[in-house]
Amino acid sequence: MNRIFGIGALAAIVLAAAGGTAHAADDVIRIGEINSYKLLPANMVPYKKGWELAQEEINAAGGLLGKKVETVFRDDNGNTGDAVRMAEELLSREKVDILSGVTLSHVGLAIADFAKQKKVFFLASGPFTDRVVWESGNRYTYRLRYGTYSMTTALVNEAAKMNKKRWALVYPNYEYGQYAAKTFKEILKKAQPDVEFVAEQAPPFGKIDAGSVVQALEQSKPDAIFNVLFGPDLTKFAREGQTRGLFKNREVVSLLTGEPEYLDPLKSDAPDNWLVTGYPYELIKTPEHQKFIDAYRKKYNDYPRMNSVIAYATMKAIAAGVTKAGSTDTEKLIEAFKGLEFDTPQGRSVFRPLDNQSTFGVYVGRTGVKNGKGYMKTGDYVDGASVMPADDVVRKLRPATDN
Repeated sequence: MNRIFGIGALAAIVLAAAGGTAHAADDVIRIGEINSYKLLPANMVPYKKGWELAQEEINAAGGLLGKKVETVFRDDNGNTGDAVRMAEELLSREKVDILSGVTLSHVGLAIADFAKQKKVFFLASGPFTDRVVWESGNRYTYRLRYGTYSMTTALVNEAAKMNKKRWALVYPNYEYGQYAAKTFKEILKKAQPDVEFVAEQAPPFGKIDAGSVVQALEQSKPDAIFNVLFGPDLTKFAREGQTRGLFKNREVVSLLTGEPEYLDPLKSDAPDNWLVTGYPYELIKTPEHQKFIDAYRKKYNDYPRMNSVIAYATMKAIAAGVTKAGSTDTEKLIEAFKGLEFDTPQGRSVFRPLDNQSTFGVYVGRTGVKNGKGYMKTGDYVDGASVMPADDVVRKLRPATDN
């Protein structure tokens, strides 16, 4: 009898606990966030800080729909298999209401496909490949950050003014790098028909032999270089190129390099006068950015990085979407995000009903070195809506059956 009573009591306790958990879940909106935390710590540490700052502000203002917001973070280890497993776990075990996150392009494509298969809302914060919203786009997937096409177009508009004929390209050999190189060549060729592409180097992501890459580029005698490398690959390339004189008297046009995440590790070896996309946080004096940077510094005693802005804006976009939908129901969120306006540290953006892409913009400017540290000495904001393909082009790219 004691054994039977013990089992019955244990069952009652388990049921009560389960009931308590279910009840608690009713009072919480849970977001499942997937990203490359171990692989890209320079990006992901400030990213998580920006995310948690936004979540803290949302909860301090009463949460969403009267509920507290919580985030369950998972690491994708930079590969699609782990990412999909984490997404499955977030839905089945953690019972999240929304999926979000991702930095690497191939992972973004995998989670977008997962969202389509599982019919769950996914707000991609940062994968650059435009296939996420175009060729492989689906109604369940929205993207916050500008894509490779917009970022490259913003640079090409300035690069064409250089009127350099012989270009060499270097990029990581995976989805993001390949697409960036292809886009740069296509757009620059239209703007400058006589341009020549004299060399291409595509080292494996994270495994660059900087010496051989720099040597191959130098041998091609380019007038200018288009660089897509980032992270540790960029650090090695920039230092080796500077040592060997690759950049002397040559223009360098470079994606992402103006972000503190990539300039900071280079310190005094940071490139000078490269034309880049980035985050000139010291130059942005708008009220919305000042409010963000003050809050960030107060909480972390540090300056934000580009990924801090991306994460903060993603969380704010989710809050705006849930509020507009009045629910976390997938179908209601899909409708609410169509044409959704939301505030970011860079100003107001909107999700385009055409392709689920936001108009979040990009800064373009020149790098410099000051007090032993790289920074953006100039920076102009380019609205995302101004550097996207024509609507008819997007319609041809995006699947006809958007489901």
